[in-house]
Amino acid sequence: MLKLKAHRRPPLIKDLRDMVYICAEQYGYKPYYSYRRNGKEMTMTTVELRDNMNCMGTAFAVKGLMGKRIAVIGDTCPEYMVTYYAAVNGGGVIVPLDKDLQDEQLINFINWSEASAIVYTKSFNRRLINFKKELPGIQYYIPIMEEDEDTDDPQVLTYTSMIACGQQELDRGNRTFLDHTIDMNKMCTLIFTSGTTGTAKGVMLSQHTLTAAVNASVQSMEYDDTNTFVDFLPMHHSYEVTCGQMAIMLTGGSMYINESLKTTMRSITTFKPNALMVVPLYVETMYKRIWSEIDKKGMRGKVNFAMKLSRFLLALGIDVRDKLFAEIRNALGGNLRSIVCGGAPLSPKLVKDFYCFGIILLEGYGITECSPLVAVNRPNKVRYHSVGQPVYGCQVKIDKKPEEETGEILVKGENVMLGYYKNEEATKEVFTEDGWFRTGDIGYMDKDNYIYITGRKKNVIILSNGKNVFPEELEEHLSHSDLICESVVIGRKNGEDTVITAVIYPEPEKVEGMTKEQIYAAVKDAVMAINRNLPTYKHIADIELRDTEFEKTTSRKIIRYKVK
Repeated sequence: MLKLKAHRRPPLIKDLRDMVYICAEQYGYKPYYSYRRNGKEMTMTTVELRDNMNCMGTAFAVKGLMGKRIAVIGDTCPEYMVTYYAAVNGGGVIVPLDKDLQDEQLINFINWSEASAIVYTKSFNRRLINFKKELPGIQYYIPIMEEDEDTDDPQVLTYTSMIACGQQELDRGNRTFLDHTIDMNKMCTLIFTSGTTGTAKGVMLSQHTLTAAVNASVQSMEYDDTNTFVDFLPMHHSYEVTCGQMAIMLTGGSMYINESLKTTMRSITTFKPNALMVVPLYVETMYKRIWSEIDKKGMRGKVNFAMKLSRFLLALGIDVRDKLFAEIRNALGGNLRSIVCGGAPLSPKLVKDFYCFGIILLEGYGITECSPLVAVNRPNKVRYHSVGQPVYGCQVKIDKKPEEETGEILVKGENVMLGYYKNEEATKEVFTEDGWFRTGDIGYMDKDNYIYITGRKKNVIILSNGKNVFPEELEEHLSHSDLICESVVIGRKNGEDTVITAVIYPEPEKVEGMTKEQIYAAVKDAVMAINRNLPTYKHIADIELRDTEFEKTTSRKIIRYKVK
């Protein structure tokens, strides 16, 4: 088994300010963030992050924003997290917004949150100012990069000017922010999550829930200050902030910020990370790129033989993966040893094959309402098909009848949300009388407390014979076909009957030059082959082809409700 041995276990933190201070003290001037801006390589250390947090928090106090709600939106950058920490550690509420929101949604969320200021990256310059009349609650607009913004407008306070203001006040002895007493049980983060179902809810998290999730994350993973990561995920996502930004900083790791989806592979080969924290789409993309290159070189047969040989030797305690798969590893930077993956189901085949290449793929499970971490596979304790065991401080049980094999996954722990913002009815619906949170996910646990997810309660297809079919299971089978790039399984109504239908986006490279009829015939053959290994009631009865990818959230999940 490939070992991932940590040199030192990170300390537990008491709150998020404590976390920032601990990291600054322990890791000092070692660069935490590395990134490119205006063609230049930049860095930020944990000391600089701490000092900027104190400046921004003090500036919030001076401008009457301390303790208020601060919205933040835009591309991944260190200033985003400076704003985050300054807001929550001064008694305020940070409101991270999805940068891909349409204008109407963006305006609604800002107003609904009752934000007093909004901090944004360059991609939102001029755009937000245009909505002034529709955002009556916003007192200040704070651009992180002021290019093209009207800085003569009294409502525009640039990030740079806020840092300067805060530093000046700190030099004068202003300790309003520094001496603030944190209320651990008060809402400090408001995350709007529409997920893939289209119904928006505001998840209220506190310092208590976030601190519990960060502590659970670092206790579950074997990472330390020797680890280097490339950051890919959107900043408004709870998985990215808690398990990525916060937990990685607490371990002492270093992070290179990827500029865009287009530069993903370039960032990996340039920065050469030894670890990644991603969602399944990135793993699937890397996997397909690997095999695409293998096929271009006509090496599929040799690689498959090498994989069989490697597995045989591993069973005998002989590890020659570094030699057998050096070219594949070099295509991923050469140093990559582990990937933590969550946010959507992951095919066990990918876990097995990446392990064969010498890379441990650790699947986890989380939900925004749980800050978000619930479970994860540990290094050297990976169980295929499972999302792992519950993390430190988190209890999980299955709500099912004795005769049932699966049931709804329930969670209880310090990481569970305060509730849904301005929605007591929805909050009551997701909690049992004795305080367990209903995740809406269906699954089971084995005797060792490994969790297995079989589907999402809201997605279940109920057939006319009363049988329940979870589309996620069928979509996993479909993902194993080289011909199928993406799929969504739905139940189409045909009179009184429900027909299991697969809406499929074929793999472009595999069907290039083929007619629509030929593509349909090839995909149908692939689906029929899958059906032969499934119970009759789970057979995919109909196929619909797409010419384009499915629309996705910024965390790269397919938006199911838009599949008509």
